[in-house]
Amino acid sequence: MSVTFGRTDTSVLGRWWWTVDRWTIAALFLLVAVGAILTMAASPAVAERIGAQSFHFVRRQFVFLAPSIAIMLAVSLLSPKQVRRMAVIGLLGSIALLVLVPVLGGEIKGAKRWLNLAGISIQPSEFVKPMFAVVSAWMFASARLDPAFPGRVIATALFGVVALLLLIQPDVGQTAILTAIWGTQFFLAGLPLILVVGLGLAAPIGIVGAYYVFPHVQARFDKFLDPSGSGAYQVTTALNAFKNGGLFGRGPGEGRVKLVLPDAHTDFILAVGGEEFGVVLCLFVVMLFAFIVLRGFSRIHKEDNLFVVLATAGLLVQFGLQAIVNMASTLRMMPAKGMTLPFISYGGSSMVALALGMGMVLALTRTRYGREGMEA
Repeated sequence: MSVTFGRTDTSVLGRWWWTVDRWTIAALFLLVAVGAILTMAASPAVAERIGAQSFHFVRRQFVFLAPSIAIMLAVSLLSPKQVRRMAVIGLLGSIALLVLVPVLGGEIKGAKRWLNLAGISIQPSEFVKPMFAVVSAWMFASARLDPAFPGRVIATALFGVVALLLLIQPDVGQTAILTAIWGTQFFLAGLPLILVVGLGLAAPIGIVGAYYVFPHVQARFDKFLDPSGSGAYQVTTALNAFKNGGLFGRGPGEGRVKLVLPDAHTDFILAVGGEEFGVVLCLFVVMLFAFIVLRGFSRIHKEDNLFVVLATAGLLVQFGLQAIVNMASTLRMMPAKGMTLPFISYGGSSMVALALGMGMVLALTRTRYGREGMEA
């Protein structure tokens, strides 16, 4: 028995079906499917290496998979006003959790980024990014509508607070993503030319500062600049996996890189895919990410609601830049950074947070008519 919606259907699901971008939903579902396949390919070897059951990580990832899809589709039903309200509550909650991380968080590899709540590990930095993108967009848009409203000041203050909390962990990579979101929205909202120049000069200064302030950042840059050193083992091994995979790969289950790389199911999952399924799969994944981001920008090309434009742009920048950082790190195009590949790498917090973010993109880019469009 199939369920169909006619164009005259005025139910919530009927209106949603004819106004949501179904091409983007299809691309996101393909990404999730690729992620499920690669998780099953990469994680059993990692689990056995640490003494866990073979499908330990697979089961844990699949526990989050169905709820994440449900969350994404549920959020896509919301109106822009409801998205704003949800983001405000989510941002306040995420900031509260970020404050608790240095106090209650467990230290992993020299950083405190995780909280254990009711037996579930949560990474608050994953959730703060999409919530900040929407709230910041609201502030910038409100400032344009009412010059007397200090929207730019509020957005900048929020950025400063969240960035400081992230650097305390420390998490320079997530801070860079947050900076890109804020900078993109500030620019699109009408950033004065002098500030454009100022931010352009601040970027390299910030990179140099991070190199000298954070030892782990310095170590990663040094490894990147000296590929022959012993510290470049993971990236070198990942590159060899791509070479071994060739165009069509060695075949499902035939890869060897997952047997030796500690982060084969997270940071370097694309290398597992490249070795077992070849360059063809990697290019397909790149195509999916590019399609989702470009499709999102095309949906807001003629949008006259500044909040929708800024919020969608911020969310897409976060999504696209996170994918670029992961893939570029794996291919040794930039220093290694522990950042998940959206919807593909293992990670419950990342999966749920990305589902929230892309659900908001789907909600904001829905076609709106009449009163619904005026209230956006």
